[in-house]
Amino acid sequence: MDFNLTEDRRMLSDSLNRYLGDKYPVEHRNRVAYDLPCHDPEKWDEIAELGALFALAPEEAGGFGGGGFDISVVFEALGRALCPEPVLGAAMAARILTKLGTDQEALLSGATKYAVALAEVDAPYDLSEMACTASASGDGHALSGRKTSVYGGQVADVFIVAAMLDGAPALFAVQAGDAEVVGYPMMDGGGAAELLLDGTPGKLLAADAGAIVQDAINAGIVALCAEAVGAMDVTHATTVDYLKQRKQFGVPIGKFQVLQHRAVDMLTEIEQARSITIKAAAELDGPDAARFASMAKNMIGRAARLVAEEAIQMHGGIAMTWEYPVSHYAKRLVMLDAQLGDTDYHLSRIMADLAA
Repeated sequence: MDFNLTEDRRMLSDSLNRYLGDKYPVEHRNRVAYDLPCHDPEKWDEIAELGALFALAPEEAGGFGGGGFDISVVFEALGRALCPEPVLGAAMAARILTKLGTDQEALLSGATKYAVALAEVDAPYDLSEMACTASASGDGHALSGRKTSVYGGQVADVFIVAAMLDGAPALFAVQAGDAEVVGYPMMDGGGAAELLLDGTPGKLLAADAGAIVQDAINAGIVALCAEAVGAMDVTHATTVDYLKQRKQFGVPIGKFQVLQHRAVDMLTEIEQARSITIKAAAELDGPDAARFASMAKNMIGRAARLVAEEAIQMHGGIAMTWEYPVSHYAKRLVMLDAQLGDTDYHLSRIMADLAA
């Protein structure tokens, strides 16, 4: 397997990393990430102009990417900057709309923000247990139920909602103005929303859409894993730099062998996480995409927590302060595990798959 980026992906990676480094420093990120709307509309438009969203869809859908590695390039750059912009919803929605052959011009240009509403309080991961239902209403459908933790939902213009129709999960497009949307900031930055549906009109996109939803989840997992790799890279680099500068007993604490070993252990975990993310990205359009996505999410969840904890311990108290960037990276790394299935959930999926 060739691990080198193509020329187009390398250029996009360089452009995004340079832009986010210059225009989205952690100080600006912290000003916008923890209060509604939890993103910067001006920066969203600029990120879209750079082509980040176009990388989320293939050429036939109006983009120039759409593959696992295109998604990884975008989200690794976002992870390095802890960027809270609602790109995850766009990535998952683009995946769904591509499968359906739906026009995506408004999504890819950033003019319309999408969020994908799957989880419920009593059914966070399993679509078969959803309580949200849809019924025929005139020429369309009416949706009833509640969707929780809809990432990017606090600013979404359109929600793609999973609901039960005739005993099977189906997908509907719901306009934000037709539903009750309760947005809130997340503890690790960025926003989410509760989506309350009570006879809310929805346009049917696909019936019996379990496979389409799973594909979108697989893509979302690849995105989150790549984001984690980017965030872990920065956390490790910041920690190593601190070990070189902080002195105790007249010498840099990086001279102490035990801390050197712990820093190497962090790097080992990061490289393993990078490798499994590459594998999940490579398999995204294959028959075993769900298995490798679960393997990646399980390993990333464990590695990200270890990196976050080690960084805080080796820094000491300064790493717990609001002003120091590592505290924000650590929060995001730990909370990434909760999105789209945690380590235990994905471990159970892997075990069930192997037992089948």
